[in-house]
Amino acid sequence: MKKFNFRKVLDGLTASSPGSGSGSGAGGGSAHPGGTAGAAGTPRDEIQETLTSDYFQICKTVRHGFPYLPTALAFDPVQKILAIGTRTGAIRILGRPGVDCYCQHESGAAVLQLQFLINEGALVSACADDTLHLWNLRQKRPAILHSLKFNRERITYCHLPFQSKWLYVGTERGNTHIVNIESFILSGYVIMWNKAIELSTKTHPGPVVHLSDSPRDEGKLLIGYENGTVVFWDLRSKRADLRAYYDEAIHSVAWHHEGKQFMCSHSDGSLTLWNLKSPNRPFQTTIPHGKIQRDGKKPESCKPILKVEYKTCKSSEPFVIFSGGLSYDKACRRPSLTIMHGKAITVLEMDHPIVDFLTLCETPYPNEFQEPYAVVVLLEKDLIVVDLTQSNFPIFENPYPIDIHESPVTCTEYFADCPPDLIPVLYSVGAKHKKQGYSNKEWPISGGAWNLGAQTYPEIIITGHADGSVKFWDASAITLQMLYKLKTSKVFEKQKSGEGKATAEIVEEDPFAVQMMYWCPESRIFCVAGVSAYVIVYRFSKHEVNTEIASLEVRLQCEVEDIITPEPEIIPQFPDASSQLPSLKSLSGSTNTVACEGMMKDSIPCLSVKTRPVRMPPGYQADLVIQLVWVDGEPPQQITSLAVNSAYGLVAFGNCNGLAVVDFMQKTVLLSMGTLELYGSSDPYQRQPRSPRKSKQFAADNFCMRGLSNFYPDLTKRIRTSYQSLTELSDSPVSLELERCKSPTSVKGSRKLSLPTDLKTDLDHVNGHCTSPTSQSCSSGKRLSSADVSKVNRRGPGRPPFRKAQSAACMEISLPVTTEENRENSFSRSRSSSVSSIDRDSKEAITALYFMESFARKNDSAVSPCLWVGTGLGMVLILSLNLPASDDLRQSEPVLVSPSGTVLTLKGAVLTFACLDCTGTLIHPPYEVWRDPHSADDGEKTRKRKLVMHSPSSSQDMGDHQFAVICSEKQAKVFSLPSQTCLYVHNITETSFLLQADVVTLCNSVCLACFCANGHIMTLSLPSLRPLLDINYLPVTDMRIARTFCFSNEGQALYLSSPTEIQRLTYSQEMCDNLQDMLGDLFTPVETPEAQNRGFLKGLFGGSGQAFDREELFGEATAGKASRSLAQHIPGSGGIEGVRGAAGGVIGDLTRARIALDERGQKLGELDERTASMMASAEAFSKHAHEIMLKYKDKKWYQF
Repeated sequence: MKKFNFRKVLDGLTASSPGSGSGSGAGGGSAHPGGTAGAAGTPRDEIQETLTSDYFQICKTVRHGFPYLPTALAFDPVQKILAIGTRTGAIRILGRPGVDCYCQHESGAAVLQLQFLINEGALVSACADDTLHLWNLRQKRPAILHSLKFNRERITYCHLPFQSKWLYVGTERGNTHIVNIESFILSGYVIMWNKAIELSTKTHPGPVVHLSDSPRDEGKLLIGYENGTVVFWDLRSKRADLRAYYDEAIHSVAWHHEGKQFMCSHSDGSLTLWNLKSPNRPFQTTIPHGKIQRDGKKPESCKPILKVEYKTCKSSEPFVIFSGGLSYDKACRRPSLTIMHGKAITVLEMDHPIVDFLTLCETPYPNEFQEPYAVVVLLEKDLIVVDLTQSNFPIFENPYPIDIHESPVTCTEYFADCPPDLIPVLYSVGAKHKKQGYSNKEWPISGGAWNLGAQTYPEIIITGHADGSVKFWDASAITLQMLYKLKTSKVFEKQKSGEGKATAEIVEEDPFAVQMMYWCPESRIFCVAGVSAYVIVYRFSKHEVNTEIASLEVRLQCEVEDIITPEPEIIPQFPDASSQLPSLKSLSGSTNTVACEGMMKDSIPCLSVKTRPVRMPPGYQADLVIQLVWVDGEPPQQITSLAVNSAYGLVAFGNCNGLAVVDFMQKTVLLSMGTLELYGSSDPYQRQPRSPRKSKQFAADNFCMRGLSNFYPDLTKRIRTSYQSLTELSDSPVSLELERCKSPTSVKGSRKLSLPTDLKTDLDHVNGHCTSPTSQSCSSGKRLSSADVSKVNRRGPGRPPFRKAQSAACMEISLPVTTEENRENSFSRSRSSSVSSIDRDSKEAITALYFMESFARKNDSAVSPCLWVGTGLGMVLILSLNLPASDDLRQSEPVLVSPSGTVLTLKGAVLTFACLDCTGTLIHPPYEVWRDPHSADDGEKTRKRKLVMHSPSSSQDMGDHQFAVICSEKQAKVFSLPSQTCLYVHNITETSFLLQADVVTLCNSVCLACFCANGHIMTLSLPSLRPLLDINYLPVTDMRIARTFCFSNEGQALYLSSPTEIQRLTYSQEMCDNLQDMLGDLFTPVETPEAQNRGFLKGLFGGSGQAFDREELFGEATAGKASRSLAQHIPGSGGIEGVRGAAGGVIGDLTRARIALDERGQKLGELDERTASMMASAEAFSKHAHEIMLKYKDKKWYQF
């Protein structure tokens, strides 16, 4: 393990350029010591970095949420597990809570149908690429054992009889093939469509839409064709026993358990019941939802009944359950499931379209009374289970976290190893809001087995949503359970329709969408930034309270000279905070003047905070609402960074205009200033403040507000992030990035944005590279002359770039308009002195904020409260916080914010900060220990604040030095404080950019974890920035991943893999090794229930399927071999996931060896087959040659 001696680094080296590090690709770079420390003579201890590359490994752990775009459903009635297939080729297998498995077909083809091998621990999937797959469920990570690819026919329907190893496969041509499940080889037995139908029939019957064997006789197969033809095929005699015809197309068929009747559902909304003894016409035809005509004619047609199930009961009337079939005149009716039980008809309306449903029955045997007890209904965006045992058909309470997408997820936070008391506390306040009216029975999908693994530290996931709600989830031990839901919209007045123009609301739909969240688990302070430019500070209380909500208003604007003049002028220093307070207070106390249409909006917020006392239940209660206001007719910009510190009692937030710092204890604004003013005389590029504006000439220089509508495209629109579209502006929108809102002076206060609802889009790479969504440049991408500025004005303002700020379930691209050339070096670009830099330099967004006990200046001898500020141009500023000396004065004395004069630089937008002490240990920001603000005990002891300052390891090191870790979207740097010497720099990427970076703890050490736009996940050691891990893991195909990817401690991370699912992963080798123990078992040994005794007479006269020998009929000896060109057998991996899980040990070696032997054996078997075939053909040739020889042996030459 390599040791790093900082004595040599600090004492013996001369200064060098911190930007001289070189790097290529995603992980290239080198560490460069630079400068000398301020206390060079002080002896330094060696820091031994314990983390090596052996500690890191990437693997997915578990996926939570509802399967995105579901297509198929299957249930094992003995194992009691459920499988759901999707349009993206995924399969989710669900059992009891904790048993949740995700599988993916490599082809990505949509899953058409799923069939369990009941109680065998296996599953067959049929995909849209006409391939059948056999999955082994007897391992924790299911794997494909066999695949069979059909080359000449398209699969439309599959059926696997109970306790059979022969799978019936129907095709689009109308043929029926039979597959051996054990060997996954096609049988030579084929039911051709032209033999199944009558010879006199002149038309093709259409694709096979149904296959099922008779409950009465397994030797009879019922084949349903799309055009309305039903054939009852005798498998033994290879002919049709009977044929039934109906005028309307068939969608599904269901048997009565006695095997004498079957029911069909049709495209005209009708149900037909057929008797095998009289197949000429149905003996019963009904249109359940059709209106009966007065003249006695046939009831009017309805919508198609897509599926019907016919389930019998011993003690009551049978259940007929179907989806669809509603009348056409009820256009507004929601999708419904109809349950007919006797004469009672119940229609259950659903919130989403029905994809499929299954009736759960007590017996797996099709020839017994079915005794249905529940119906599983798979909707497009939900899964519900209806209890059939109660007359009002209540639904079961779903134990799975499938409502993550109840409102689209816009942001996520992940906290691993958080305080253990938080989960029960949040659960206790959240349990009071649970809905009533569920079935009192146990959840019927109860298969599999799961137990707590070795890693049981508390984990909490927080999701922010488009409707303003925030959900807290217990994510411990790779499960997910909702703890508590907070509705942030409740602090605002509801906007009535038509009031948008009067109230200055600028986001038509989802004005309360959560953009950013900041949570301090120790103090339980929670802060939310919303899309309508507001920040809400919440405190946690176990007591209900009825109180008014405190609110503040902040003006935040950026004023810069239109043309940067060459004449040098003295730039005023950063104004003293104390002299600025009165003016700031006057700003914050401005009245909420509502402008009429046609007048300029000024000093009004986007939303109205409730002024009356509000009842706040136990849980998180709003302590303060801070709103940015309109300035001179221009809307406030969305918030791009947010930080809170409970020990200081401060909240800081920034956007593309500037920074605001608010004291949430005294409810006052401490700082509200443009980014450029924060520099004072320290600005590396002297930009002049603008005098008060007299006209709206440059109104378009300011950004227009963007709502969630920019992230929800319609279905047909795809993002075209081409080089041309990024570098040219056109009056006609060529991409979403280039659409511009109109100038504020021309819209008369109306800035409504509509919100389509589609959630799908892709991120295209620009010339093979991504363009950074966090770059804060606002240039059009071309060099603009002064004459071009007016053109930009006409086309409207630019858009603020954001990091992790908009809807993520969305996920439209939020790329600034820049060229790849400009993106190569954001630092040099940002300091350009050309006229074209007016717009770009005037919009330096605040991208990162961090409260810390640190050294603000070079000559500081002790740490003090600081606020670290990072900008989109790679600049880092440190602000000093002057807090009252004692806690008694905290509520009365003002907090002063002043500049330190310290400015550090990096390439690219700053993403994250952290501080290490002189031993390399992470220093946590100070916090206040939580106390209930509304506790009944008002004693002095409970009211006094208890602060935890996280001092370094020993008091003598208190004033020694620190390491400041700063990471931007291009590089990471480690500075020594207070000397501000750059010790290490690592150029993380040159051709891409980082989307997320965090300093995390792992194995009692610390590292920097990064996620790059090119899909690489990287970790760097601290403080030396040695690369430890660099894996090309996840291509960023849309902004959903970019917006929601987050790292946490202990090697944990997550992202939103689809609009409805959270994917968790680990980058810890230890967790990868232990993952098998943490996952649930899908298969558990369960005895198959015995078949009921049918009785002597039934067995004698009722027919029996037991005498039917499928092996004899379908086997190679009788049926022969199928054509090789018809289907291709593909061996599966068999269990390669298990091998990967044990890749480093003896078990892995043995498993690999066993698989290699299996493959070798399979190849030898194939060789044997070929050899035997050659020998047989040679023997046949020899026999024929001998016969010819004997025939012509005694003949003379003239006899030939």
